[in-house]
Amino acid sequence: MMPVCMNVMPETTLSPTALFAEPLFPDLVKAAFIRRPNRFVIHCRLRGRTVDAYMPNPGRLWELLLPGCTVYLVPRPAGSSGVLTHTAVAVEREGTPLLLHTHINNAVAAALITAGKIPGLEDATVTRPEVRVGHSRFDFLLARGGRPFYLEVKSCTLVGNRIAMFPDAVTLRGKRHLEELAELSRGGIACGVLFLVHWPHARFFLPDFHTDLAFSRTFLAVKEALLIKAVSLAWRPDLSLSPEVREVAIPWETISREAKDSGSYLLLLHLPRAAAIPVGSLGTIAFAAGYYLYVGSAKVGLTKRLERHLRKRTTLHWHIDYLKGFADRCTAIPVRASEPLEHGLAEAVGGIADDCIASFGSSDCHCPGHLFRFSDNPLRQRPFIELLQRFRIDRLEGMLPGN
Repeated sequence: MMPVCMNVMPETTLSPTALFAEPLFPDLVKAAFIRRPNRFVIHCRLRGRTVDAYMPNPGRLWELLLPGCTVYLVPRPAGSSGVLTHTAVAVEREGTPLLLHTHINNAVAAALITAGKIPGLEDATVTRPEVRVGHSRFDFLLARGGRPFYLEVKSCTLVGNRIAMFPDAVTLRGKRHLEELAELSRGGIACGVLFLVHWPHARFFLPDFHTDLAFSRTFLAVKEALLIKAVSLAWRPDLSLSPEVREVAIPWETISREAKDSGSYLLLLHLPRAAAIPVGSLGTIAFAAGYYLYVGSAKVGLTKRLERHLRKRTTLHWHIDYLKGFADRCTAIPVRASEPLEHGLAEAVGGIADDCIASFGSSDCHCPGHLFRFSDNPLRQRPFIELLQRFRIDRLEGMLPGN
């Protein structure tokens, strides 16, 4: 069969033979990522010129879309509306492509089910894609043992060394899907969720409780009601799929212990211009323009703490409250953990920051300070992204079975 092109819809089908033997896309080209001005557009450098490409993936993708990384593009079909000339379909990490095109994800899942590659669904066949049940719509209706089976499929690209996590942004829709499928299952209709992990080195899968605690708690709550599977996929450089599909373990005990509303956090603020700011007992501090990263913690109620930090107007209580009023942007990055990480985080951030604001936020500890300045946005810098990966993902490896 012919390879599918970039404007495929979710109902596109792939034969297993084509999936494992042929490139997914014709006319595949590699480009260098520049920036992502919004969720649906990226700027890239292709053959010496800048091109704008459609990004069919709503995730944050902080860990993948770093300046200079290799992205895989395909031309948009002739006659397509708009100014975007290409579609981004994959991104390279450590020389390995990860599929980004979420519209293709379901076609890949259907081909894998047809090929008997999904553990627990070896005897299932695809009856119909995009099936509506009441007010809900699920990715597939399968036939399994002569009975209907509803399946939702999720694309996972948030990965560390051997751990994959989902989602990389809050997903109310994903949480609702879990709840609705569990309700159907408790009513006697078999249902499941399949996570396609587009990273061949993944050996464990966890919900990303740092980013979406509500989804993670729901994930735990429905584990007895649903068939939940995660498999890792290996994409070749031409975006054909390796036949090796590996089931990824789900460490339920670790998830139950770590998915709590407590831990540490990073607060990223942008100060558009220099300012002399009174900061309580520290007196007036001269802040240069730039990005400021504050390290804090909350033994309980981490969500409420972050909600407070993100409000525009708050009572001046902590040192960070004084600075926040002068910032034009504020991003909260939780690092939920069952062990104290605040001081280790502060030390690690201090090792890559341009400056440390002495004694800021550290009046109750021996750290030099808990506020750090970066000239450029740390979310676009590999050292900071690697730090996030270490504390949010790779740190968990030591808690997993066999480690």
